[in-house]
Amino acid sequence: NIKATTGSTKKATFADVAGADEEKAEMAELVDFLKNPKKFEDIGARIPRGVLLLGPPGTGKTLLARAVAGEAGVPFFPISGSDFVEMFVGVGASRVRDLFEQAKKHAPSIVFIDEIDAVGRHRGSGLGGGHDEREQTLNQLLVEMDGFEENESVIVIAATNRRDILDPALLRPGRFDRQITVNYPDVKGREEILRVHKGKKPIGPDVDFHEIAKDTQGFTGADLENLLNEAAILAARANRKAIISEDIEEATMKVLAGPEKKSHIPTEADKKITAFHEAGHAVVAFHLKTQDRVQQVSVISRGLAAGMTWTRPNTEDNHMSRTKLLETIVMMMGGRAGEATALDDICTGASNDIERATKLAKNMVTKWGLSDALGPIAYGSENDEVFIGKDFGHVRDYSEEVAARIDAEVRKIVEAAYAKALQILSENRAQLDALAAFLLEFEKVNEDEFTAIMKGELTVDLRKAEEEQKRAAEKAAEEERARLQAEREAAEREAEAAREAAEAAEREEARKFREARRAEERAQRDALEAEMRDSAQKKRRSLLDGDDDMPKKRRSLLDEDDDASMKRRSMLDEDDDTPKKRRSMLDEDDDTPKKRRSMLDEDDDTPKKRRSMMDDDADTAPKNQDAAPEEDPDIIEARKFREARRAAERAQREAMEQGKPDNSQSKRSEAPKKPEESAPAAKPAEKPAVSDDTAPKRTSRQSLMEDDEDLFKPIELPVKTEQPAQSEPAPSQKKKYDDEDDFDDDFSDFFN
Repeated sequence: NIKATTGSTKKATFADVAGADEEKAEMAELVDFLKNPKKFEDIGARIPRGVLLLGPPGTGKTLLARAVAGEAGVPFFPISGSDFVEMFVGVGASRVRDLFEQAKKHAPSIVFIDEIDAVGRHRGSGLGGGHDEREQTLNQLLVEMDGFEENESVIVIAATNRRDILDPALLRPGRFDRQITVNYPDVKGREEILRVHKGKKPIGPDVDFHEIAKDTQGFTGADLENLLNEAAILAARANRKAIISEDIEEATMKVLAGPEKKSHIPTEADKKITAFHEAGHAVVAFHLKTQDRVQQVSVISRGLAAGMTWTRPNTEDNHMSRTKLLETIVMMMGGRAGEATALDDICTGASNDIERATKLAKNMVTKWGLSDALGPIAYGSENDEVFIGKDFGHVRDYSEEVAARIDAEVRKIVEAAYAKALQILSENRAQLDALAAFLLEFEKVNEDEFTAIMKGELTVDLRKAEEEQKRAAEKAAEEERARLQAEREAAEREAEAAREAAEAAEREEARKFREARRAEERAQRDALEAEMRDSAQKKRRSLLDGDDDMPKKRRSLLDEDDDASMKRRSMLDEDDDTPKKRRSMLDEDDDTPKKRRSMLDEDDDTPKKRRSMMDDDADTAPKNQDAAPEEDPDIIEARKFREARRAAERAQREAMEQGKPDNSQSKRSEAPKKPEESAPAAKPAEKPAVSDDTAPKRTSRQSLMEDDEDLFKPIELPVKTEQPAQSEPAPSQKKKYDDEDDFDDDFSDFFN
């Protein structure tokens, strides 16, 4: 189930690797071979089948392997050495076979085994014997790398920091032909690594990567990446937009010894012991020529340490002289010497210093041959750990007498260093007290302040006075800033007031302009509306004058008809005797209704009979000399016609006012027939005769009204009917009368 990672993860290149120029050059040959193998084959060269990367943890061994895969552009099969080791026998060997089978299918390819010491440990060591699972896995790996089958298209890259425990068969040529040591970077390499890991982090102008590289001697690439990350976190915590030098310095101390425990408040006794202890280290280091300069002294707790004295090397030397080693032990014993000198007592705070000093002195005697008494001889075995390869424990290869001499020499070196530290502090007690007092007051001293204290240029009182002056200057500067700020605010307020006044004036001017414009527009609109109203009135008058069907025209026509009716009534009222004469004529002549009824019964053409009856009455009336002349029937019929017409007009007006359809208009649109053309009226049924004695006395007028009700029905004015396409009658179809004479003439023609 092992799969290549090409394309699935972010590719690394040689540009991501810094501080390892020689190592990159060695690995670049693998890339060149994978891209252009014919170049090497033509000259008879064979590319190394395996490359073993050696070096301390964090120096970039895995990154180099990834860079080779990214540059070559071939499948990359990464696996850890612990992935092969299982509790079941044969599983690890099966995984090795599967790994190389997949790599051969995708050849050319790269197999990377990280921490190969987990599976490539020396065979036959420890308690497992020679047949355990780890050894079976190693045997299969040896066969796959260089066995009976040729395997020239798969390159194996492995990484470890324990070359001493690897099996010799794994390290021989043909398997791991090339061994590349990736060591700690130097100053130039650390500076390049810092610039690579800077990435997109914003860096302040006061940050100097070269100075940081000099302060971080012994840091690996992983340590430097962690340093920049911690500095970025500190800058973000302080709400800064960029990383400044202070963040870098604090991050360096945090990586070395842990974060400051500012919340921890020590007692005065503990703080005093710590102050003289750290002051002893710093003063002794200041008076030793081979020691690095003091970078910082602090009594703030960090990690397991109650305080810390940090020195900065001037140069980066690969070799340590005997004098420098002895003075280093003196500097280590300076803490205990400071306690003994100032407090007349000692405590457990120097335990770590004593342990490191003793180890360094023992190495001088047993490993490096720096003892005059024992000479340049190495004592003891390097394989002194249990179950790492060959031995179960440490084996001494020297006698008891030599061991006693070694112990005596180590003790001599340490005691001499302690005595020298006491001497230095006794001679420079003032410096010790001044530095301790400064640490008790301010808890931390930087390089410049330490140098000034050692030269007597800075004391606690001077520092307090400087701080007082600084606070006074800051207060004055703050007051000056406040005054300038107040002046700026006052000027801004004045400018704002002036601006607001100008804006108010502009708004007032704009308001007046808008009001004047509105007034002008209002006047123009009023004039235009007046003109439109006059024009509309003129058009309305012209329309009313030209169209008699409009309501006002109708009402004017009705009014004219009423005037004509009043005139006729006045003419009729002048002769008051006419109705009486007519009634008397009707009363005296009882035969008239009978004749009229007989005429109606005999002849269906009732209107003609009625007119003939009226003609008979007119002929009969002059015969009666006592009766007054009868009223003209035409006038009576005209009056009835006008009344019926007015009623129809009133109904039409009411319907128009109520928004209802005018039924009378539709009825009037139908042309009434003339009496001569009307259908014969239905013959009225004859009433039974009633004796004169029992029946009430009726006049001839009442008999006529009861017997012939059709005589008094309204007669509508005949009009010319032309049916329009729409349901409502067109106003232009109605009869127009310009004056009363036209109406009378039309009325006379109707009856004639």
